Amino acid sequence: MKAASALAPITRPRRWADWGQLPRESRDTLFQLAVIGWTVLPHLRHLPWWCTALTALVLFWRGNLALNNAPLPGRWPVIGLLVIATLLTLWTERTLFGKDAGVTMLVVLMALKMLELRARRDALVVFFLGFFLVLTHCLYSQSMLTALSMLVSTWGLMTAQVLSSMPVGRPSLKRAGGIAARSALLGLPLMLLLFLLFPRFGPLWGLPQDGLGKTGLSGTLRLGGVAEVANDDAIAFRVRFEGPPPPSELLYFRGPVLPRFDGVEWHQARLRLGAPPQAAELQLHGDGRSYEMLIEPIRLPLLPLLEATPDRPDAAPALRGWAFTLSADLQWQTDRLVAERISVRARAWPNHVLGPKWALPGAFEMTQIPDGSNPRAVAWARALRASAPLAGARTPQLAQAVLEHIRTAGFTYTLAPGLYGGQAIDEFWLDRKEGFCEHFAASFVLVMRAMGVPARIVTGYQGAEPADADGWMVVRQSHAHAWAEYWEPGFGWRRADPTAAVAPHRIHSSRPLPPRQGLVAGALNTMSPALAEQLRRTLELIDNRWNQWVMSYSRTRQFDLLESLGVSAPSWQDLAFLLIGIASAMSLTAAGWAWWDRHRQDPWLRLHRRIRETLNGLGLDALPHDAPRALAAKVRVRFGATGAALADTLEALDRLRYGPDNRRLPGPGWWSGFAREAARLRRSGAPAALQQPG
Repeated sequence: MKAASALAPITRPRRWADWGQLPRESRDTLFQLAVIGWTVLPHLRHLPWWCTALTALVLFWRGNLALNNAPLPGRWPVIGLLVIATLLTLWTERTLFGKDAGVTMLVVLMALKMLELRARRDALVVFFLGFFLVLTHCLYSQSMLTALSMLVSTWGLMTAQVLSSMPVGRPSLKRAGGIAARSALLGLPLMLLLFLLFPRFGPLWGLPQDGLGKTGLSGTLRLGGVAEVANDDAIAFRVRFEGPPPPSELLYFRGPVLPRFDGVEWHQARLRLGAPPQAAELQLHGDGRSYEMLIEPIRLPLLPLLEATPDRPDAAPALRGWAFTLSADLQWQTDRLVAERISVRARAWPNHVLGPKWALPGAFEMTQIPDGSNPRAVAWARALRASAPLAGARTPQLAQAVLEHIRTAGFTYTLAPGLYGGQAIDEFWLDRKEGFCEHFAASFVLVMRAMGVPARIVTGYQGAEPADADGWMVVRQSHAHAWAEYWEPGFGWRRADPTAAVAPHRIHSSRPLPPRQGLVAGALNTMSPALAEQLRRTLELIDNRWNQWVMSYSRTRQFDLLESLGVSAPSWQDLAFLLIGIASAMSLTAAGWAWWDRHRQDPWLRLHRRIRETLNGLGLDALPHDAPRALAAKVRVRFGATGAALADTLEALDRLRYGPDNRRLPGPGWWSGFAREAARLRRSGAPAALQQPG
């Protein structure tokens, strides 16, 4: 047994160097599997875990079959896997219809189809499914990185399709990829034409511009909620001012206002049915500041505009039909969720006073504290109000006393204060004294209410990063903030930001606490913080330009293009006529070029005709089907040693024509030598008496 075992052939695993010797079918199959894997890769964050595992298993199985030149499985195993995938889709998605379920089934079908890749017809089905799967990436994201990934997937699928159309020989991947790239470049003018002029009809251009739009702030607040948002480094919106931006301490972008407190959470005001909406009472001071905002999907029915923006923002044309309403508490509310990237222009007055001055609607609600809620903090506030220094004090003096306590009582501003119990404000205010902005704002409001002062919480964003090369200032989820407002009779609402009392750098320098970083970002930031910051800002600048010039190319910009071309009062009909006209001209040009290319003579044929005409002039019977080597043989037979030099030039031409570099024509020197030898034979009067044998 040992001897037999010693004599048995040793099977070595395939090395990377051996892959160049794979049969063509195996090589092409592995390439197609790699393209499919790349196409599926961006979908992994949306796919159920079982779909990812099943797809990887099937692709690995198919690759192993290709490497070992093993037969494909029968129909029943494939049908069984399809049934299992269908049941799992029903289990995870509760349906077989809709975006997520459809993409899941499409990924499974394309992977399973690779197990049936027996004929060119099956390959065409895979190509069709692949191109369709590439399009589905736009359902989730239309970022520049997604577009680049789709471009690579499209080129890979086109390369695989070219390989399937070249059944003879072993064409290299480089050659097939070059043909695919040239084909894509030929279609580039048409693609640009369609992008520029194809009318923007809904709902095609209403697809999510970033399908995973993140939810930032919400309509409620529980202690710790803003800290969770601030741990996210994603971009909330970008803002660009005409002229120098306001100082950081004036950059308050207003979100949900929360006047109601149930002892645990803070909520927005109740809607009073039948009551007409109250307008905001504003006194504006100083000069207004014009600005533009690019707001990411926040999935809230409001716009986080700069305080105070009194006039309706000038929305992009894509937002025509949206209703914007300025509420009495200075919130710009919309009639639908902001579930896509939008652009607005507005004008704000950072120096303002929000009324009313005397009669405050809902004042009773904004002084209420639920029974039994945070009794120790309430008792502390009432004792402070009754103390000698504050006896008969006005409302601003009470607020300054509370802020002074925050500055001097040993409070700590932290993004990770830990969990608090049921009486969270009691525990924060009197015991642990560690919290984030919402801890300070909620405690300030509750203390002011305990002293009989109407107060409420305002959430939103505060501060921004320095402007980039295009003038855009980035506001991240880490800039999420909560502050307080209290009402003073005869004046109106006053902003009080308790965070500035304990962490002034957060407000005056716009330096939020850094969120938790991932492994890669953390390692890069550890090695070179400046490089990490510069890299992030560069990538965000490029992404913003992509959004500006590509994703924000709207119908209005199409009309602006038509006006620049001399069209007055352009409409979508003008776009359609111009598109049809240019496309028709391009089609006619392509057809004419194809006709000319079909009827023009191959340069090798032109050269062969000139050679035959020259040889016929020497009395040689040169036929159209004679190759250069055959013509050389006739020259040697006809002229003997005298025509050896001429025959040598023809044999050199034959080697060039049918050698490995057969697409290269001979240079001018070859024809000069050939013509010179032919003329020498003509002058020498070479004997025509040398008869051909037979």
